[in-house]
Amino acid sequence: MLESLITIVLHIDQNLASVVQEYGVWTYLILFFIIFLETGFVIMPFLPGDSLLFVGGAAAASGIIDLPLLIIVIILAAVIGDTVNYWIGNYLGIHVVLERFPTLVKKEYIDRTYEFYEKYGGATIFVARFVPVVRTFAPFLAGVGTMQYRRFLFYNVLGAACWAIGIVLAGYFFGTLSVVKENMSLLIILVILLTGGTLLYIIGTLLKAWWDGRRGPVQ
Repeated sequence: MLESLITIVLHIDQNLASVVQEYGVWTYLILFFIIFLETGFVIMPFLPGDSLLFVGGAAAASGIIDLPLLIIVIILAAVIGDTVNYWIGNYLGIHVVLERFPTLVKKEYIDRTYEFYEKYGGATIFVARFVPVVRTFAPFLAGVGTMQYRRFLFYNVLGAACWAIGIVLAGYFFGTLSVVKENMSLLIILVILLTGGTLLYIIGTLLKAWWDGRRGPVQ
């Protein structure tokens, strides 16, 4: 039974129709659980995210899932997941690193991280929502960097809403088209390229901020 449950969770994006048929209304709870884990814990970036939302939108277009309820469930799961991830990072960053290993990380590094998130944090949290793996680590690092929670929450909710609505509606309007079904592998490659480009942009921004901080103010 446990093995069957793990298979369902890992491959629900490929078997959503059968899951709905088997579990009915409980499917929404399963979807909530998967998105919450994918966004809420740094050890869970392998869970389906974008593909699950896209397939969910296609399922809604077929009438087996309620579209508004699906979007609401995904937004709630994403917001709560990021919030949990943030506070885990905040607790570990302050209490574990600074108190248990005070000589491991210099306070100036923590202050520099804090300043970075104050300057770029909002855009990072928002953009990272659309990048697999990165969206799992971004809220954790925001917590470690003690990014102001109210600011984090704003971009958390905004990113979750745009992510859920955008990808679910893309699946709703295009997921049932025969050309999409027949070229799903090409679509996945396109998504990977787009998310990869976004990831490179984020990394470039991080490196530039690090380099500027290393050089110090220009005299």
